[in-house]
Amino acid sequence: MAESRFATRARAVSSRAGVLVIPRLPSGLKRLLSGGREITIDGNTLDPSIQMMLIAQRAVGMSSLAVPGDPIATRRQNREATASLDEPDVHAAGIEPVTIPGPAGDIPARHYRPAGDTGAPLLVFFHGGGFVFGDLETHDSACRLICRDAGINVLAIDYRLAPEHKAPAAVEDCYAAYLWAREHATALGADPDRVAVGGDSAGGCLAAVVTRQARDAGAPLPTLQFLIYPATDLRGNSTSRTLFAEGFLLTKRNMDWFQDAYVGGSGLEVTDPRVSPLLADDLAGLSPALVVTAGFDPLRDEGEQYAEKLRAAGVMVDARRMGPMTHAFLNMNVLGGQVSRCNAEMISALRAHLARG
Repeated sequence: MAESRFATRARAVSSRAGVLVIPRLPSGLKRLLSGGREITIDGNTLDPSIQMMLIAQRAVGMSSLAVPGDPIATRRQNREATASLDEPDVHAAGIEPVTIPGPAGDIPARHYRPAGDTGAPLLVFFHGGGFVFGDLETHDSACRLICRDAGINVLAIDYRLAPEHKAPAAVEDCYAAYLWAREHATALGADPDRVAVGGDSAGGCLAAVVTRQARDAGAPLPTLQFLIYPATDLRGNSTSRTLFAEGFLLTKRNMDWFQDAYVGGSGLEVTDPRVSPLLADDLAGLSPALVVTAGFDPLRDEGEQYAEKLRAAGVMVDARRMGPMTHAFLNMNVLGGQVSRCNAEMISALRAHLARG
């Protein structure tokens, strides 16, 4: 056990040291240290900082987002990885724990309050992690960044995870949290008429499903659905799932395991729109959507297909592809350069959409 803790600590220190060095290196040197070549696939060229980070992670034994078959190790690995990417100088004006009544007990949450007067919009944020990992800590830096740069309240939701809690447990928690946020927005110092939902990856899937459930139940719709490289079709038949099946952080083996952990034994099929929102029959009348995809992401095509299907249903859509990025670039802002520019672009777009409200 002592050796294991030492190895974990050594990897964390090594990862943090690499993260601090990468933004300071010239792009040419990053390419040289990454094998001397650009990686261009399907018309997109991989960001050199991310390319170097991927090589560094493989060198310390982290070749993907998950340790398939082991949710505990996967959660530990990702807490460690996101801690190495933390931006301690990014601050919200206030951060407070919140407890939300849920369908299976209390749901932990965290409220990030922006600087300035009360009455700013509220984003109910669902973290990514394949429905298996992720929590309030793994996305703390990302939520602080969104809060500060968009000038909005962020309410991060710590929903139940698979495989301990199969689908649709995560959806039930997120929908309950959204309804609670609508009811308590004023108490949080937010504008009750500008409450959005959003999330990255699995969290983007959950935000899309929550939006449709609100419409179907006749509940107030979110002002916006902010979908960051969302999973929308668990069948996994898209071209991008094949193009980027290995080598770009999120792998096919990861996704197969996430799907089995979340849906296997749940009584739901992968075609159920509660887990694959792209396959819903009717998307008309849903909230406007800001859909962000990454050029080197297995989920790229299904995110863009969902944007197209929303648009065809008459929904206002702002779809943006960040070509040089991989999955999870929201959590990599500390790398600077193109990564921080892509994050700045999508957070600026979020701010603009909610300002129109």
